[in-house]
Amino acid sequence: MINVTKSSMPSFEEYCEEIKDLFESHWLTNMGVKHQKLQSELEEYLDADSVVLFANGHLALENSIKSFDFPEGGEIITTPFTFASTTHAIVRSGLAPIFCDIKKDDYTIDPEKIPQLINDKTCAILPVHVYGNICEVEKIAEIADEYGLKVIYDAAHAFGVKYKNESVANFGDISMYSFHATKVFNTIEGGAACLKDPDRVRILNEMKNFGIKNEEEVTFIGGNAKMNEFSAAMGICNLMHIDEEISKRKAVYEHYIERLDGAKGIVLCKIPDYVKSNYSYFPIVLENYKYTRNELIHRLRLQGINARKYFYPLTNSFSCYKSFPNANIADTPIAQQIALRVLTLPLYADLSLEDVDRICDIILE
Repeated sequence: MINVTKSSMPSFEEYCEEIKDLFESHWLTNMGVKHQKLQSELEEYLDADSVVLFANGHLALENSIKSFDFPEGGEIITTPFTFASTTHAIVRSGLAPIFCDIKKDDYTIDPEKIPQLINDKTCAILPVHVYGNICEVEKIAEIADEYGLKVIYDAAHAFGVKYKNESVANFGDISMYSFHATKVFNTIEGGAACLKDPDRVRILNEMKNFGIKNEEEVTFIGGNAKMNEFSAAMGICNLMHIDEEISKRKAVYEHYIERLDGAKGIVLCKIPDYVKSNYSYFPIVLENYKYTRNELIHRLRLQGINARKYFYPLTNSFSCYKSFPNANIADTPIAQQIALRVLTLPLYADLSLEDVDRICDIILE
């Protein structure tokens, strides 16, 4: 089976060598040597002022939201065209998600539609760099400045991406990365918050460790969101190979473009010249294609190829949000249109160009 993604891993010998000293120190968690080393290396690679590591991307996002201590009953404007974690992080922080529609060309939040959703309860904007497509960061920053709002980016798909030569890590008040096993860069499970404010760095480090400031003082009602040393070690190893991995993904992406560009019924999402991509996903949108999406999925699976409806359904259609007043897919028609037609094709570093040809042959047959 060719899955939609495949985890990148170092060699067995390389990882064993990296974790060898853990069996000598027995320091397995609580921000040990591996944690500190990965944090430092990520700050350099991402050109970020500060990186705070977490056990996973969801906890990085949830704690980032909670770190601002927004008033109870506050609202955060976000997109429904995202993974469940984005919306859940808002609600689990005691706030309400206000869903804004997306742009048809790159599936990111439409900044032209944000102002009409702002009211006296609005605390922040939480945009998502979907598939590594970068949001209109300048316009979003202008809106946030005008209305005095915080901006927290879900950059789970955008590790290592640069926009106009600027690292994505530096946009907004906080940018969150996911290091889940399926991402371009992984620590098995893991995540990070990237930010500039040293006071908030301190807050996040305390929040992820039960709110503990020192041995005798607890300042926040925090939880346990620390990255362990074995995950950090995997990150250290994977980071050494990340540029090579992205280069391999680029070759797969370009072969897809070569084969599918201009194909009838297939809409591609191309990367602008001003974006240095990580080639995290390869979505296609079916418009007047000869088969339905489910029919195409079935044909691919008969050949051992697993494509994915990603993202479908929209988070504002989840049954757990049916009582939320703004959770209405009629209010986000473009997002619904894309969600009903999008299909992400397999893309990972080890995917052969021969397999890409197999996939494209089925689509083009």
